[in-house]
Amino acid sequence: MEIKKIYLKIAKFFRKLATYSSPQWGVLLIDILLVINSFILSYLIRYNFEFKFGSYDIHYQIPLIALLALISFLITGSYKGIVRHTGLKDAINVTIATFIMTFLLLILVFISRRFAGFQYANMPLSVVGFNFFVSTVLLIGSRIIYKSFYYYLTHNPKKSKKVLIFGANSGVTTYDVLMADKDNSFYVMGFVDDRKQFIHKKIHRKNVYSLDEIDSDFITFNNIEEIIISKPEATPLELLDLANKFIDLGLKVKTVPHIDKWTEGAFKTNEIKDVNIEELLNRVPIKIDNPKIKQELKDKTILITGAAGSIGSELANQIAQYTPKKLILIDQSESALYDLQQDFIRKKFLGSFVFIVADITDKIKMEEYFDKFRPNIVYHAAAYKHVPLMEENPYEAVKVNVLGSINIMNLAAKYGVVKFIMVSTDKAVNPTNVMGATKRAAEIYASCMQKTNANMQFITTRFGNVLGSNGSVIPLFKKQIKDGGPLTVTHKEIRRFFMTIPEACQLVLEAGCMGKGGEIFVFDMGEPVRIYDLAVKMIHLSGKSFPDEIDIKITGLRPGEKLYEETLGKDETDLPTHHEKIKIANIQNPECKKVDSILDRFSNLSQLNPMEIVSLLKELIPEYKSNNSVYESLDKK
Repeated sequence: MEIKKIYLKIAKFFRKLATYSSPQWGVLLIDILLVINSFILSYLIRYNFEFKFGSYDIHYQIPLIALLALISFLITGSYKGIVRHTGLKDAINVTIATFIMTFLLLILVFISRRFAGFQYANMPLSVVGFNFFVSTVLLIGSRIIYKSFYYYLTHNPKKSKKVLIFGANSGVTTYDVLMADKDNSFYVMGFVDDRKQFIHKKIHRKNVYSLDEIDSDFITFNNIEEIIISKPEATPLELLDLANKFIDLGLKVKTVPHIDKWTEGAFKTNEIKDVNIEELLNRVPIKIDNPKIKQELKDKTILITGAAGSIGSELANQIAQYTPKKLILIDQSESALYDLQQDFIRKKFLGSFVFIVADITDKIKMEEYFDKFRPNIVYHAAAYKHVPLMEENPYEAVKVNVLGSINIMNLAAKYGVVKFIMVSTDKAVNPTNVMGATKRAAEIYASCMQKTNANMQFITTRFGNVLGSNGSVIPLFKKQIKDGGPLTVTHKEIRRFFMTIPEACQLVLEAGCMGKGGEIFVFDMGEPVRIYDLAVKMIHLSGKSFPDEIDIKITGLRPGEKLYEETLGKDETDLPTHHEKIKIANIQNPECKKVDSILDRFSNLSQLNPMEIVSLLKELIPEYKSNNSVYESLDKK
């Protein structure tokens, strides 16, 4: 019982000590005392541990060795490091200090042997050699012992999260980072690796387990809560496989930063992050590196509609890096556009930028801006995109997505825009909702504009759901998890394609560079993701259990929603491009006279009721069949 009390007092002392660093003079004094002791020990080793040192007067030599140690430590600054953060560089610094001390001592020994009047440094050369090795071992060893003892006392396994580290190589660095941080809440139980040369060995006295050994029984028996994947060079697919395995075991998964972001061969504890859900989708992120894009955008006047939205703002950020002559950014959302403006100021982009709060359906103001700035390239990203809301508000959907797009395309043709790139969606393929139908209508008009404007290039890009965009499923799930659940999924079998915002914008830029006019570019986004599975993964990633702590509620398909998205229509095929992940939809040419005739009837949009508006859309787009919607009655007619 007394021993336990003593232990607790020592532990309390060290935890208090952890709030501040040891004074440098204290470390210096201890180092000098260690060198003096190593010097005495070197004599004992030389004389078989007998206190008979012949004619050598050690009493005069001890102050001398203390002075040489002081000089060496001051030169190298080896005493300035924080002992509990001792690493390889500190060990090298200590070794250099003892080498300098030994070198100076050898010089004095040489002088003592040449000049009879100076005998204070006369000693056996073997003592000098022993002293170098013993001092080095004592100085480095004392630091390591202190570091280990400090970690042991300040990291209580009972109060800390028990974790495993995957990766025996960089895992050592991860372990050292955790040990050095007094505020971290992790207690490392061991390492995991999938390479035979490391399995069943020890690192820092911790076992290295094989990947096959980590099962539910192992996790339960050892009370493991989290695993840190310390494999910064891992590909997205490798990370995906590992993370999926550990998530299925109920572990919370964390990753270390990529090795390119390490500072001086290490990183900080706060850089160990929860694995991103984006990294766990069953697809490899697309990388596009086309030097022609820079040539295409540099010194051009470029206009972006919907510039403050998820896609528009990322487009603006990427294009700004290519130093355009002028970048005109238009959006009707004042707050979001202000945020983008402040972001540009913070990033100190070079070039001329104009931020305009405006509505793309306002023909007079839009023409004023086209006439004033005369853009060379237009990226049209402005649109209403939320399926359920647009199903209830077909007037607004047609006004913005159809008539607004027509307005911008007509102005682009009138004012000599060279390229017009429109952002579309996979929901435009065989649409089952108003939103998708309006986007398909804009695609059709762009195809007709290409026929009548041969000197221009009208280009369309289609892609799936964008991760992290405003109103997308992942931010919704994150909010629901924060609120304690449940997560809402409309159908257990609903599936969607996903891509990241930067990827989507890379596609748009690549399409603008690649397109010759009239193309609809589609993206190979891999396999669609089941939203239910995505919800389960996000619950596990948040550190909660499913369904005990957070459950999933099936709410039923929303109006206009379909189970599976498509990238090509029933009468469309695709053609390859120079990029294996980007294809061109081989679409049937629209009957543009019929298209113009139907669109002209939208000119009195405000006088049409919702049924009449949707009926016109269905006339324009025969493949548009409503799903789970009041407009299904129009299909029956």
